[in-house]
Amino acid sequence: MIATDREQAVRRAAAAGLFYPADPEELRTAIERLLANSSFKPGVGRIRALIAPHAGYVYSGPVAAEAFAALRAEKHGFTRVVVIGPAHRMPVRGIAVPSVRAFATPLGNVPVDIAAIEEIAVMPFVVMQDEPHADEHALEVELPFLQAVFGSIAIVPLLVGSATPQDVARVLSRLWDDDALVVVSSDLSHYLRYDDARRRDSATAGAIERLDEAAIGFDDACGALPIRGLLIEAKHRGLSIERLDLRNSGDTAGDRNRVVGYGAWVMRSGSFPFAPARA
Repeated sequence: MIATDREQAVRRAAAAGLFYPADPEELRTAIERLLANSSFKPGVGRIRALIAPHAGYVYSGPVAAEAFAALRAEKHGFTRVVVIGPAHRMPVRGIAVPSVRAFATPLGNVPVDIAAIEEIAVMPFVVMQDEPHADEHALEVELPFLQAVFGSIAIVPLLVGSATPQDVARVLSRLWDDDALVVVSSDLSHYLRYDDARRRDSATAGAIERLDEAAIGFDDACGALPIRGLLIEAKHRGLSIERLDLRNSGDTAGDRNRVVGYGAWVMRSGSFPFAPARA
């Protein structure tokens, strides 16, 4: 069954109470504490994209907060957010978009940009499927942070399955204009020992910062395809990238025998208006 409220066409909050607090006030307090504890410093240029992790807030929340704190301090009148991440729960042939009108969180409903969905639904590798979205956490955990930053803003939720990095870049090219922010949701290495994870994640961070998409594999990041597609399009648009944080669960919570890596980056453009999308 598709986990949506059919009458309202709202995708339920599947990760609430698991990855982040289900109580609205507890969730607001947790996010505000995470944002307040960030070490954000202003950068040069307009923020155009973020890479942020998507584990439970106790593990990855402090790292994700570095990216969202930068965004809250420097937001520039975006009207929609393209939120893109890997499909963990079920296989997807291509890139899955939902048919629902909103995604629910304990902080309220986040509207889906239906016009943007319709614009990309004609692309041959884009499929309209609610099932992959129903229990997926990768996009959902980013939404309460976006609600804290923007209040209400429309999203374009994209789950990447058996697509290519070039497919991801083509979708971003179609959607990414002056009104749109891109948020790529990805953790880094999984279940390595602490020192091994630090080495692997440092190498992955270097590849991201060189915009070297070909150097990033699935062992380096669960969202390797979304990251690689972002890097392809970022290189085309001449964006700069800044690392904000690089840690793992051994630094934030849990033991150091099997850790998961987390990184936070922002991408900036130095000019306005934004580089036009390709045909």
